[in-house]
Amino acid sequence: MSALTQLPAWQALWDHFADAKHHHMRDLFASDPQRAERYALEVGGLFLDYSKNRITDDTLRGLMQLAREAGLPTKLKAMFKGEKINSTENRAVLHVALRNRTNSPILVDGEDVMPKVNSVLARMGKFCHAIRSGEWLGYTHQPITDVVSIGIGGSDLGPLMVCSALKPFGHPRMNMHFVSNVDGAQLKETLKKVHPETTLFIVESKTFTTQETLTNALTAREWFVARARDEKAVAKHFVAVSTNKKAVAEFGIDPANMFEFWDWVGGRYSLWSAIGLPIMLYLGEENFTELLNGAHIMDQHFANASFEQNMPVLLAMIGIWYINYYGGGSHVIAPYDQYLHRLPAFIQQLDMESNGKQTCLDGSPVDFETAPIIWGETGINGQHAFFQLLHQGTHISPIDLICSLQNSSSLPGHHEILLANVFAQAEAFMRGKTAEEVREELAAQGLKGDALEALVPHKVFGGNRPTNTLLMDRLDPRNLGSLIALYEHKIFVQGVIWGINSFDQWGVELGKQLAKTIHAELAGKLDDAPHDSSTKALIRRYRRANAGQ
Repeated sequence: MSALTQLPAWQALWDHFADAKHHHMRDLFASDPQRAERYALEVGGLFLDYSKNRITDDTLRGLMQLAREAGLPTKLKAMFKGEKINSTENRAVLHVALRNRTNSPILVDGEDVMPKVNSVLARMGKFCHAIRSGEWLGYTHQPITDVVSIGIGGSDLGPLMVCSALKPFGHPRMNMHFVSNVDGAQLKETLKKVHPETTLFIVESKTFTTQETLTNALTAREWFVARARDEKAVAKHFVAVSTNKKAVAEFGIDPANMFEFWDWVGGRYSLWSAIGLPIMLYLGEENFTELLNGAHIMDQHFANASFEQNMPVLLAMIGIWYINYYGGGSHVIAPYDQYLHRLPAFIQQLDMESNGKQTCLDGSPVDFETAPIIWGETGINGQHAFFQLLHQGTHISPIDLICSLQNSSSLPGHHEILLANVFAQAEAFMRGKTAEEVREELAAQGLKGDALEALVPHKVFGGNRPTNTLLMDRLDPRNLGSLIALYEHKIFVQGVIWGINSFDQWGVELGKQLAKTIHAELAGKLDDAPHDSSTKALIRRYRRANAGQ
């Protein structure tokens, strides 16, 4: 047995679950008129209603006791203090330092990291002002109108999601483009939309060696030089977010236009750093600062609020309840806001790359479920796609319903319909529809006898399906910052409970290593390497199909 499964609180929760699994939320609401008020929490511009979960006061007490027994108080303090909690890479985990708006010292190896953080932010602000104001001109003395961000993973998803979510706050002259896929189609289609005289490329790679990013960046450089006909013009149209000054300079980028970040910034937690340069370019320094402010509000809440009134802790521990006790293997992110259409993909990487682990910190295998499969889509579209499974399928998939109270489109009537669907879905998931209710409904429609009874089982909804409703006052930089930080901290808490390292990602390495060998074979630079028969056959099929090229 693992250390987790031997904790008294873990065992006590199993005893509680034997009875709790029979509770229906309909009954819980009926027996407690104050349930919605008691199971709600507000932090800054975020309001969380977690009352529509299969929990009671006893459940929450048990979960909070589990958090304490698993060492969350100590691990939480260690992260904020800059201790090297990423043990497999011997690194601190300090995305919180990137939005430390109080500027209080945070030490790593005895050095306060805040002066460097503030220095990079100041350089980013100066650069972005020059671009946005038109002071920075391209090689034909025209201002920049298009920005192409070239990255992958956290270097792409974070900036892409934020720029999409906050489009109403974007610079009216600036068009943002994001390229991550090494499939040449994405870059090719992007380059069709831009002009070399007015385009800025941001190459985002810490080592400046990431294969996918560098392949796209070098192709973009070739495209640019072929039109500018001047290698020196590269310096006016390419900048880097990296730490490899030598490789950046060899590319043709002025090292003065290289923005650094540090090994204590994980890729999927990096949008707050220089990786967020596209965000600041699009939104401006003031709005980027508001994004940091919103995250800092959630950081302070997470660090200081009691667990019982702590939004990230509550969401994390309720998630533990479903994953480890109910066997809920997936979790749905359903934003009811078109601007947040990239949020499910962002949270998917954040959660699954962080906690998709099968090994405890001490090297022993886990004997419990870890990260759920994260999936989702904008809620309204989801209702006409996968909500059928959520309502009547055999899976238990908790759902986060996310929306803003303020109408962002200003089109009359639309927002009321949108919000009506959010609240109705949450109620429907909780209540369901009994056989008696179905019979009454069908009888009112004129059905009776065998025809009525034949339809009844098909129209019954069991209900008791859990949801969290997250409301923002409005979708703005500050509230988005708080929302992202909420999920970051939730994921951290769950990693602590499971005793895993949420901040490495060794699982992505093997495929990369094998791809290097296979790439050499596909390119004709290497004879047959040792592979299984399937892989060999696939390589031969590719060679035959492209023999004439």
